[in-house]
Amino acid sequence: MENQKEIENFNEYREKMNQKILGSDNLVLKRLFNLDTNTYEDGALPSVTKEMLGLVASMVLRCDDCIKYHLGKCKDLGVTTPQMFEIFAVANIVGGTIVIPHTRRAVEYWEALNNQS
Repeated sequence: MENQKEIENFNEYREKMNQKILGSDNLVLKRLFNLDTNTYEDGALPSVTKEMLGLVASMVLRCDDCIKYHLGKCKDLGVTTPQMFEIFAVANIVGGTIVIPHTRRAVEYWEALNNQS
């Protein structure tokens, strides 16, 4: 149950802060957020592939919030647990052993996503 609360807290906080940021009516920030949204839409690559790429990049850059976000999107788009562990493997090969702690937290969050009711 604690993991479910973590997912809820993450999503609620992200939504609340995004509304504040976008509510600032800053044109550059609005354009940046729009560019981010458009980047992950289907194109020459399907959105699921783009989310997997985003997850690897986030793991290599060691951004736990980004990792959680991309894990959630991957889950929503039907990525399986065996596929996820291959994604983790790529991230660790590219990023090196410094990515291992982030992989631990990613596995924990992935399990929580899979256990959602």
